[in-house]
Amino acid sequence: MTTRTGNTTVETAEGRSRLETGRLFLPSTRKDRLRRAFNQFFKGRWLNVLAVFLIVLFLLTSMFGRALAPYDPNAPAIFNQLQGPSASHLFGTDDLGRDILSRVMAGARISLGVAAIVLSIAVTLGCLIGGLSGFIGGLYDDVLMRVTDLFLAFPFLILAIAISASLGPSLRNTVIALSVVYWPWYARLVRGQVLMVKNREYVEAARSAGASGPRVLLRHVFPNALSPVIVQLTLDIGYAILATSSLSFIGLGAQPPTPEWGAMINTARSHFQDAWWFITFPGLALALTVLGFNLLGDGLRDFLDPRTRGT
Repeated sequence: MTTRTGNTTVETAEGRSRLETGRLFLPSTRKDRLRRAFNQFFKGRWLNVLAVFLIVLFLLTSMFGRALAPYDPNAPAIFNQLQGPSASHLFGTDDLGRDILSRVMAGARISLGVAAIVLSIAVTLGCLIGGLSGFIGGLYDDVLMRVTDLFLAFPFLILAIAISASLGPSLRNTVIALSVVYWPWYARLVRGQVLMVKNREYVEAARSAGASGPRVLLRHVFPNALSPVIVQLTLDIGYAILATSSLSFIGLGAQPPTPEWGAMINTARSHFQDAWWFITFPGLALALTVLGFNLLGDGLRDFLDPRTRGT
């Protein structure tokens, strides 16, 4: 507040306080909310911290691992076969003398790339089919859900093995197989969320205001039905990496000399007793990656659920 005395304007303490309040606090409302959410997600939750650390390590390895690898991951060195961990080869070497650390680092990009493509296809297709099925209903819902049930009737990995075997062993066919078996889960999940959300008061208000069906679905239903999808997606990244390695392990995924973790573990089986490092480090990389995404998914589920957010 300011007062005028003659030709002089005087700023009072009350006015200065109001100006400082507006300048300091109002523009930073969103920043404060993000800071509180960040603190709430990490404070006292060491498993969330561990999850983020493992995932950041995996992502950095995926992006820069090939460039930072000390050796060519596919270059054999016959005179260095099955050497144990040492200063020159921290993870040892494999049966062809290739550096295992370099191959593990290169394999991270392959695992992330396959998981990203698979889940992009599955989430897009599942959200489209599940969202339209739940929102439109009727015969359309019945037909789409019966098709979805047809895929869900088969065990997840068995169906993926059958599709990969029929198409032939390769990473491309692994992506196709996993995309086919993943989308029905997202279709079911999104349909259930849309059925809960589409009759809420704010959706009815949008309809009453003259909003069209697509606008209601895209602006009011979908955004409020995606929280479980985000949690499931985080969990499924780890599962997709594990499924990719599983198919490669039985010879239906990546083929030699591709440095994929499952294929590396398959090759190392015959040297399990005389070269423990050969199978240990690819398996450890796979286990820690899946653990990180599972922990992050559990943390996000608890954080996004208002019933457990304060516990």
